This record gives sequence, structure tokens and C-alpha cells, in this order.
Amino acid sequence: MEEFRRAILQPGPVETFALKTVQEFIKPQKQTKLVQDENQLLENMLRTLLQELVSSAAQSGEEIMLSGKSIDDEENSQGQIPRLLDAVLYLCEREHIEGGMIFQLLEDLTEMSTMRNCKDIFGYIESKQDILGKQELFARGKLVMLRTCNQLLRRLSKANDVVFCGRILMFLAHFFPLSERSAVNIKGVFNTSNETKYEKEPPAAISLDFNFYKTLWSLQEYFCDPSLTLSPIKWQKFSSSLMVVLNTFEAQPLSEEEGDANNLEEEAAAFNIKYLTSSKLMGLELKDPSFRRHVLVQCLILFDYLKAPGKNDKDLTSESMKEEIRSREEHVKKLLEMTPPKGKDFLHMVEHILEREKNWLWWKRDGCPPFEKQPIENKTVQDGGKKRRPRWRLGNKELSQLWKWADQNPNALTDPQRVRTPIITDYWKPLAEDMDPSAGIDAEYHHKNNRVYCWKGLRFSARQDLDGFSRFTDHGIEGVVPLELLPPDVRSKYQAKPNDRSKRAKKDEPKGALHQVEDNQFSARCLLPQ
Repeated sequence: MEEFRRAILQPGPVETFALKTVQEFIKPQKQTKLVQDENQLLENMLRTLLQELVSSAAQSGEEIMLSGKSIDDEENSQGQIPRLLDAVLYLCEREHIEGGMIFQLLEDLTEMSTMRNCKDIFGYIESKQDILGKQELFARGKLVMLRTCNQLLRRLSKANDVVFCGRILMFLAHFFPLSERSAVNIKGVFNTSNETKYEKEPPAAISLDFNFYKTLWSLQEYFCDPSLTLSPIKWQKFSSSLMVVLNTFEAQPLSEEEGDANNLEEEAAAFNIKYLTSSKLMGLELKDPSFRRHVLVQCLILFDYLKAPGKNDKDLTSESMKEEIRSREEHVKKLLEMTPPKGKDFLHMVEHILEREKNWLWWKRDGCPPFEKQPIENKTVQDGGKKRRPRWRLGNKELSQLWKWADQNPNALTDPQRVRTPIITDYWKPLAEDMDPSAGIDAEYHHKNNRVYCWKGLRFSARQDLDGFSRFTDHGIEGVVPLELLPPDVRSKYQAKPNDRSKRAKKDEPKGALHQVEDNQFSARCLLPQ
């Protein structure tokens, strides 16, 4: 242990002394790689040394990651503990020692340190993320690193250490692959321990609508556990309470001046994870656009859960309930759009995020398949011989197979079951039914919106119905439909009137006569002798 203590005090990179110090202390059976017993001996020694260094830094009142740092060369020098961790990381990366040893030391270091020092320790972990994430190290220490980060999250305050918690979660998101199941809530369990407490009895000498106060904060029970709304009784209670809140927001709109006065960027710097529920603050919170947005976005998240594809179909059997959800959602979106500043942009961003969440939902439903695709192996041809290409009777495999089928079935080309060009009246019948007002089909579901269907129909009409094809210029794709398929009231709209045809003919007649006169004069000049 003393050899390592003296080694980390030496100047220069860790590569110059790390392996040499291990060989002098352990005297391994293999020259550059330790066996299992030797790894265990080294790990016990390093953990004891790390504990002594932390204890020494605590007694001297120094920060753990800066303890033992040289004052003369402040820019390039390191503390004793980062120096020790660098040496162990180098040995693990080169596979001289067991790869999980560095993760065990980092876990011990965080457990022995205060939260103030843990921020510096985690900064060191973030700086070595690329090395720690290599496959040979990640496979050995991913569970230890996950346990270390979870322990840090439990020790942190969710209200005061929001930024540090975010750093840990971002590190885990980059450290683990996207298909890692350990961070996925497969069963969809809700965090019901996040309870919102509010006043149950009205306070004295305060003029406010206490019923509205209780109604507003009672919604948090459903936001905390959205599965409660699947019960018809609970849903009716939630729906009625929500309508009271939405109508109050709509009756007290915020002006642009109030939205500009509340600087959301400055508020984000001092962000708290939960709002205060004191009844004395109710009037101020109603004038806060950020508070309104939090409540309205929670509503959209709950509605998105209820409309989750393929999950709640058996629960939402009532069509009235589905229609009520749709109506409430439109109301919430309208209020979000009205809330300054930049209500439309904010609503568009929230809708985009909720739409992307559906991809993760389907991914979890499918069992979290891995995103990574295996590389295609290129099969190299052995030297000395070329791979012979197969020979086919008619040039390729498909033509040869088709010829083989024809040999076995001579009537294949005359089979009445083969695909034939449809009759024009049969092809346009679906669009004719869409054009009938009595059918009551919405315009968005008409066949005229199908580009492939219209393109094929125009080709068939050009071959079988030139009169109908000519009506495309005046009436669009609906004019190409044969008139006998349309009901009388619709047919009159697309039927050409005789008066219109005669007017068009008379209008074109002078031009035709003028061209005929010019052609006759030209022919006469050609016949005259020169």
C-alpha cells in the first residue's frame, strides 16, 4: 500500500508507474495480467488506501478531489485521489487488472463522501464517460455504476438538487444503450408516493373561494395515479372538477402584459419541482401563466394515457366517455393557446412531445427490442477459385420459375381468375357512393383523396370512356365518374348543357373559318405560275 501511496505522488503520466508498481507489490504469476486471487488482493489494498486518503482529507478540511494537490503547479497537478483513480482506470482499460475494480472504487468513494464532494466526484465520472463506456469495462461494471447513481439520487433532495439529479439521469442515458431495460418502467407503475398535501378546512379571515381551491388541488390525486379515472364514478368526479377549473381559467384570461411580466427564463433558474399549496397564494398562482401551464399540461398527459393505443380499449367501452375526453382535450388546448407568452408555440411543442412518446410506448409494448443492428458479415471467397454464378434457363430465377409454371399449367394465361382490367363503371362505383349526399360520408374519407386510386382511374377512363375523361378539365376527378352511377341531383351538376356546347362551337367558328381562308389563299398562291 505504501508503494502505491508513493507512486501517485510521482510527477508524470500514470502510464510510467502504474503497471510497474503493481508488479512490484503483487509479483504476479503472469507478467502483465493478474489472476483472480491477485486481483482480490489488489482490490482490498486499493479500497483501504482510498479510505485512508478520504479520512485524511476530511481531517484537514480539504475537498476530497483536491487533497494533496501541489500549489506550485496548480494547473497541471492533480489531487491524490484523482491520481489513484487514473492509475486504476489505466490498468483496467489495458486489461492488466479486473475491469470492474474502478467501478467498485468509485462506489466506495461516493459512499464515504458528503454530497458537496459527490458533485466533484461525479464531475470526474462524467469526464471519464467515454472510457468507462467501452464494452470491455461496461460489461463488468454497469450494474455497479447503476447502483452508485441510484444511491446518489436517493440521497439528493428532489426540490433543492434538481440540477444535480438531472446530471445523473443524463449520464445514465448516455452511459447505457437505448435498449437497456433497467431504466424502463415496463409495467407502467405510477409514483403514488408523490402526494400533494393541501388544506382541508378554510382558514379564517381570508377572502377566497375555498371550494375552488380544494377542487383545483384535488386534481393532483388523479394526475398522480391516472388509472383512477378508468372507474366511471371516479371519472365523473374528475371530469366535473376539471370543468370547474377550466371554466375559471377561461373566465379570468391573462393579458400579454401579465405574460411578459412573468419572465419564464428567470423563473427556470430558480425552478422548484412542486408548487406551494397554501390557500394564501391562490390569487397569485391564478395570475401566474407558468402555474396554469403546469396544470393544463398535466391534463394533456392524463388524456394521452387514456387514449394510449392498444391498452385501454377494454376499459373505455363507453362512447360517451371517449367523446367527453375529446371535448375536454380540445378545451385544454384552447386554454394553452390563449395563455401568454407564445401560447401557440408552446402548445405545438407539447403536442410534438406527446406524439413522440407514442413511439416509446409501442417500443415497450413490443418487449423493448434492441435498436442496434448487427453488422453484415462479408463472406470472402477463398483464394484460388472464383465463385460460379448459377445458370438459369431464361436468364434469371424469376423468369425460369415463370416458364416452369407455364409448362405445368398451360391454361395459366387463359384462367378467368387472373387479374384483368376492371370495367370502368365497377371501378368508379366507390367514388360515386362517396359523392351521394345521402350516404353521409365525411370528405376526408372520400376515395378522391387516394392519389393511386385516382391515377389508375384516369388511365382506365382514357381507354374506355373518353367523354368522361374530357370532363376532368372542368370538374376534376369527380367529373370523370360515369353519369349513370350518380343520383339525379348530383348528375345534373356534371352534365353538360346543350346551350353551353352551342355557344362554345359558335365562339370557335370564326377562328376556324379564318384559318380555312388563309389555307385556301396559300394553296392558290402555290398553284399560280411564277
